[in-house]
Amino acid sequence: MAQEFNDENMAGFVQVRGAKEHNLNNIDVDIPRNKLVVFTGISGSGKSSLAFGTIYAEAQRRYLESVSPYARRLFNQMSVPDVEAIHGLPPAVALQQSRGGTTVRSTVGSVTTISNLLRMLYSRGGDYPANQSIIYAEGFSANTPEGACPKCHGIGRVYDVTEKSMVPNDSLTIRERAVEAWPSAWQGQNLREILMTLGFDVDKPWKDLPQKDRDWILFTDETPTVPVYSGLSAPEVKRALELNLPASYMGTFTGAKRYVLQTFANTNSQMMKRRVSKYILNTECPVCHGKRLKRESLSVKFDGYDIIDLSNLSLSQLMDIFRSYAEGQFLNKEKDKFPEKAIVAQNIAIDLVARLKIMIDLRLGYLSLERSTPSISPGELQRLRLATQVHSNLFGVIYVLDEPSAGLHPADTEALFTVLQKLKDVGNSMFIVEHEVDIIRHCDWIVDVGPEAGTNGGEILYSGTLEGLQSVERSLTRHYITPKPIAKKKVRKAEQWLQVKNISRNNIQNLDVSFPLGVLTSITGTSGYPSYEDPSKNC
Repeated sequence: MAQEFNDENMAGFVQVRGAKEHNLNNIDVDIPRNKLVVFTGISGSGKSSLAFGTIYAEAQRRYLESVSPYARRLFNQMSVPDVEAIHGLPPAVALQQSRGGTTVRSTVGSVTTISNLLRMLYSRGGDYPANQSIIYAEGFSANTPEGACPKCHGIGRVYDVTEKSMVPNDSLTIRERAVEAWPSAWQGQNLREILMTLGFDVDKPWKDLPQKDRDWILFTDETPTVPVYSGLSAPEVKRALELNLPASYMGTFTGAKRYVLQTFANTNSQMMKRRVSKYILNTECPVCHGKRLKRESLSVKFDGYDIIDLSNLSLSQLMDIFRSYAEGQFLNKEKDKFPEKAIVAQNIAIDLVARLKIMIDLRLGYLSLERSTPSISPGELQRLRLATQVHSNLFGVIYVLDEPSAGLHPADTEALFTVLQKLKDVGNSMFIVEHEVDIIRHCDWIVDVGPEAGTNGGEILYSGTLEGLQSVERSLTRHYITPKPIAKKKVRKAEQWLQVKNISRNNIQNLDVSFPLGVLTSITGTSGYPSYEDPSKNC
């Protein structure tokens, strides 16, 4: 039987009664608001089912009930949680471990909305070439028709096929599969026999065919349907056509380029996609040179940079630039010539500095606005979203976070806690699913779920201040709160090494490194720093 609500003594608490989501065992728990609360327990114990699947899901359900049915369709709704009742529940915001956008069009700038500010800055405060009309903010976005480069459609790369890519060996005949990009087996045979019907010589080396014939075979968009005579030689096919003999079947021709591009775009088979991708050339767009924007948009400068070059600077470098504009150090001359432009630039710079400072405080200053979100870790993405929430100045809500310390160096964890504390101090509740001991030790309240995973978990072992956890014998978490001495281990000596040279990826440039084999090696460094430990120090 679930406990009844006690409104008099528990007014400052979220009171959960009869929660049965996933493996939760009909639990009751009271959790204080306006505190930093950590949900602990081994993986699979049920802590996420309580924090996200029950508390956040119920907060979202109540919010969506207040909006119109039409508006609800625009939200990604969670299922209704299996819980008898929740009392004292404020609105909630969830920041979970997820990658968000999975395409190169999703960037750090778009996730944090800073890119919107930059577009406005370039539109209203940028330096235009003489006699060029003003470009509206959307004209500085590669995701809009107004801004996207017309050649690459805002991707920065062009994808094409050439005769050389589809016919790597031009000494072969069509019958010998000179057109390597065509499908193998029956489909390829079908296309070759269609060419025989159309009068092409499939037994002459590709390089000896007339150029107009080679171009048509590879690049035509025509799709003629003709009779096919299976198994006949070229002279026999010619005679069969003259005599109007019945065909084996009717076949439709597809040019090699058309086949490759359609297969790459439409196939659900990853094996087929990989096969045809070998014949597609991926090169930098010759018009925008990989910057994805129209030339007119790239011609507008701010502090000597176009918007893409500026967005490729690190957040720390941007802070150095915009701090000067926010303080008005470079605007005196502009105020005399273009007073409105100077005021716009300074106001936007002030906002940018405030946003950038939060991200730099979260130790994300090494990122750039153009960095695509698939290339950063889920922990980095969650901290970017956390920075956006700090800047929004909301209060009176519950922030539900999913292991925000994941992948962080101890130095970064301390910076994270400072930001979490700031959100709490302005009147928010911080509900954090966490394994990191440093975060757990800083909490105001702990909800320990367990004792084990799956059907052996789902119980509230403890809900209270951290000090009381040590008396809960069934808790596995309590054993790790107090640091234990590390036992000395025999260090194995590496006999073989893996050597990697000239690594360049993201912020790693021309790095040479050797890794020992057959031993446990630790790679350390602050988040985002391309460090590696001295290989002689094996764990």
